[in-house]
Amino acid sequence: MHGPAGPGWLLVALCAASGAYCLLRVRSCVGAARAAARGEAVMGLGMAAMAVPAAVVPPPAWAWLLYAAVFGAAGLHALWAARGGALRTPGRTPGRATGSAAGAPVGAAHHLHHLVGSLAMVYMAVAMAPGADGAHTGHAGPGGVPLLTGALLVYFTVFVLRAGARLVPVAGPAGGAAVAWGARPELALACRLSMGVAMVAMLLTV
Repeated sequence: MHGPAGPGWLLVALCAASGAYCLLRVRSCVGAARAAARGEAVMGLGMAAMAVPAAVVPPPAWAWLLYAAVFGAAGLHALWAARGGALRTPGRTPGRATGSAAGAPVGAAHHLHHLVGSLAMVYMAVAMAPGADGAHTGHAGPGGVPLLTGALLVYFTVFVLRAGARLVPVAGPAGGAAVAWGARPELALACRLSMGVAMVAMLLTV
């Protein structure tokens, strides 16, 4: 992304850590919850790749097209999953946590949020591509901020505030049984919160 190198590397670390944890969640979920964790892993790792400071590691010209294609495919997958409405969480498999135990919502609202995030990444990839006139190719609103950028900033700011309000300590299981790292709902929510914050920061550089 176009911006200072220091904050850029912090964004890379934040998104990469979130994406890596989502990969860990894939092993602790089944069915639709596993698919949701995969989608979040792609989002986190893709955001980490896009957040690499361009001034330090200049991306090839085709990289922006690749980002747009990957996130566009992720958006289509999220749209297809959302068409079915709220998905049922599959039954528990021995040795694995269900979607609810892993803190991974798999309803239509989750897929629509993933769709918005994917489209935001496509928008930023197109805006950052060589030869593009940045975000100013769109219609500017008050203060010169493009309307689409402003709308996405409002959406993700509200998401971050709501996710932060929900991030409260979750009681452990009865009897003091250990909970797998991939099945901790507060960590899953923290990852979504982190990616929301990263999305806001990346939109500010467009």
